[in-house]
Amino acid sequence: MKKEVKDTIIVELGEKLKQYPHFYLVDVTGLNAENTSKLRRKCFKSEIKMVVVKNKLLHKAFEASDIDFSPLYEALKGNTAVMFTNTANVPARLLKEYTKEGIPALKAAYAEEGFYVGADKIEELATIKSKDEVLGEIVALLQSPVKNVVSALQSGANTIHGVLKTLGEREG
Repeated sequence: MKKEVKDTIIVELGEKLKQYPHFYLVDVTGLNAENTSKLRRKCFKSEIKMVVVKNKLLHKAFEASDIDFSPLYEALKGNTAVMFTNTANVPARLLKEYTKEGIPALKAAYAEEGFYVGADKIEELATIKSKDEVLGEIVALLQSPVKNVVSALQSGANTIHGVLKTLGEREG
């Protein structure tokens, strides 16, 4: 491979590292063409960008990044595919479907600004809540006391109104 091509690939990987806030390093050794195509289709449906890379080129892209990716260097062995995503837990949930076969297997991940190294981290990654999920929970928590207060005021208003109406209708 020519140096110009390598440089272009490193720049493209660097752009993806900036574009996507989360990525997984996955061992795809042993996947045949058919299973690789199935995996790519599943990734596409889940809005995951999967790219098979040379470890040295990915290492150079890591080094060129503003973020210190050194905890992931050990995972750059064998065949590596990178799964880029905007939602941290989606690739983990996809990879959990393959845990029995062991292929593809998680090598490492960078999710929610944290490093996860080793296949044993798949459960932890699958349970990470996305920013949207966390915001949704916070909004629901904030709304529930307001709803309780509003419903209490409404039911109290009806009760008070009913009492006043009854008292007003009494003949004195």
